[in-house]
Parts: sequence; C-alpha cells; structure tokens
Amino acid sequence: MRFSKNSKVTAIAGVPLFSRLSKGELARIAQLADEVDLPPGKTLTTEGSRGREFFVLLEGSADVQRDGRRIATMQGGDFFGEIALVTDVPRTATVTTTSTAHALVITDRAFRELLRQSPAIQGKVLEAVASRLAHSL
Repeated sequence: MRFSKNSKVTAIAGVPLFSRLSKGELARIAQLADEVDLPPGKTLTTEGSRGREFFVLLEGSADVQRDGRRIATMQGGDFFGEIALVTDVPRTATVTTTSTAHALVITDRAFRELLRQSPAIQGKVLEAVASRLAHSL
C-alpha cells in the first residue's frame, strides 16, 4: 500500500527533529522520502556502522538490539536513525524487522542537500537538535 503525500507529511511531522518545521517545509522533507516494503528479518541498521539513512516505520514491527540484547520493539509510527541525518556518529543499535514492514527512508545525502538549499529548514532542524541536547543534559 502506498501512502498519500499528506500521510507522508503526517508521518514526518511526528519526528522531533522536524518539530519546528511548517507544513510546507515538512512537505519538502516528505518529498525526499522513499517508500519501501521490507521482509521479516531485514537488518535496517547495524550497531557500530556508519548511518546513511533515517527510517519512519509506517507498518509492521522491528526489534532494536544493543550489544546483542533486545532493548525495544518498534511499531508503525516509530522512527529511528535521525542522528544519521545530521552527524557521522556510528549507529547506536541494530534494528531488524520482525514482520513484513512498510517504511519511509530518507538518505543523509538527500537531506543534507536540502539543508544546503534551505537555510530556513537548516536553522529549524539545528534548533530542534540543540533543544533535544539541552534537555538530555
């Protein structure tokens, strides 16, 4: 099942990294997102590896493992990998689908190009990152 443009915008809007963006700016982010169908058992991120994409899980489920132990289960509406959009730090966990899944994927390259093209979006994303960092201290 393919999601409408508005559904993609709604899914993207739930991500704290994008919390300060207008609906029009969210639509620009949503345009970057590819929809993918994923089989059960598909590894989406690997702990310690370089992250190159961000995922919004639209349907299905996935397990999150750190140091070989399951630490969380994700369902439709959950997201992961947003740090890869703005930094080059290694992945903090391995995420593997546990069912057939449908997701939005945004690559770091496409996202960074959008930030270069849109200083307004870049500023708002950086504000959201700074806010999250300040609240985690």
